Amino acid sequence: RRRRDVELTDRIREVHDESDGIYGSPRVHAILKREGTRVGRKRVERLMRQAGLAGISPRRGKGFTRRDPNAELAPDLVERDFTAPGPNRLWVTDLTMIPTGEGPLWLS
Repeated sequence: RRRRDVELTDRIREVHDESDGIYGSPRVHAILKREGTRVGRKRVERLMRQAGLAGISPRRGKGFTRRDPNAELAPDLVERDFTAPGPNRLWVTDLTMIPTGEGPLWLS
């Protein structure tokens, strides 16, 4: 089993290097499976972890908004109660900035 692990680790390292270090264990496992190598996904995960290989996570970075710690907070006029006693009595909005190729787009 150790000999097979060494062979698999070499092939896993090749697949990982061919992807420029982007592919994680699910994609590496899929490629090995497509090539006809019979190996479990968890074994690929373990061998990658032991070899110090990891893919790049698609998760986003931190959010857009950065609060100025010295800024004065706006008054909470609705006191966090967003129920209106009748139509056209309470209006609230949210400002959202969407990055585009031509620059940020502000929506409200």
